[in-house]
Amino acid sequence: MDNKRRRSRFSLTLLQGFEAAARHLSFTRAAQELSLTQSAISREIKTLEQQLGQALFVRVNRGIRLTEAGQTLHRAVGQALALIDEATDRLGASKGSETLTVTTSAPLASMWLVPKLWRFLSLHPEIDVRCVAADQRLDLERERLDIAIRWSPHDSGVPGGERLFGVEIFPICAPALARARTLRGPADLARHVLLDLETITGIGSWSDWAPWLEAMQLPDLKPLGTLRFSHYDQVIQAAIDGSGVAIGRTPHNLRQLRDGLLVTPLEEEGKISLGAYFALIAPRSAERAVVKKFLAWIRSEIRADAEGSESRTQAARKRSRPPSRS
Repeated sequence: MDNKRRRSRFSLTLLQGFEAAARHLSFTRAAQELSLTQSAISREIKTLEQQLGQALFVRVNRGIRLTEAGQTLHRAVGQALALIDEATDRLGASKGSETLTVTTSAPLASMWLVPKLWRFLSLHPEIDVRCVAADQRLDLERERLDIAIRWSPHDSGVPGGERLFGVEIFPICAPALARARTLRGPADLARHVLLDLETITGIGSWSDWAPWLEAMQLPDLKPLGTLRFSHYDQVIQAAIDGSGVAIGRTPHNLRQLRDGLLVTPLEEEGKISLGAYFALIAPRSAERAVVKKFLAWIRSEIRADAEGSESRTQAARKRSRPPSRS
């Protein structure tokens, strides 16, 4: 038998981890894209290098770059994964289903989009949805994505994108924590533990509290303590558990606020606007019927959220009014 046929194949998981790290030139971003830890990506790369007997990356300053062997492998793996994607797309189409691929930030995916997707699938069971959560801006054509829901720090927008909704940020915490400790104004946060999201995005390092504290003119505030997380759903779970005060976002946290799991202790005083999300469609996907159906559904979900928020605001105002005298 041919030796080439007998030799063992490299793990597809290892190759996918390598491809993501090579594309981003960052183990951290590769880990975020694949929902792994940075140490897991590092171990996969080390294993692959041991199997090949060659280094694939070298460290330069604070980053990494591909070696000559790494560049050769990256070209081959990229082409192979593209062929696999094309084949699976064709097979999906042949069984009568269509695939829609959408990407957005990890916080919006985990807290807003994914919990709603079952409603889209109940309306369109013939459509297979692939959701790619990534805090960096992926290339729609190269990654074979149909729609990107992207945040922009400026309300002016994303070139070629359709504005979906604005974003507000504000402190949130568990109801019990709000009752137990005084939190009447921004400066009172000095007596609380802050829960912070720290991550690397396409526009650099990001801290959830930094823009809010800057807007409140408290950039040097010293909290009682700080707990830092790499994923937003971890931040929110810690807030629900009463571990401290986090930065909430709309529309991300509408469900937790509606269900009473979290509250906004500073009410309207603590809310600031922070850009907006926009829908960007890949040119090759602009006329796909599945894309149009998905965008129509997204718009309907946004309207439902807005109507629900208005109803809750009106109900809160009624509760706060003093009883009328007969």
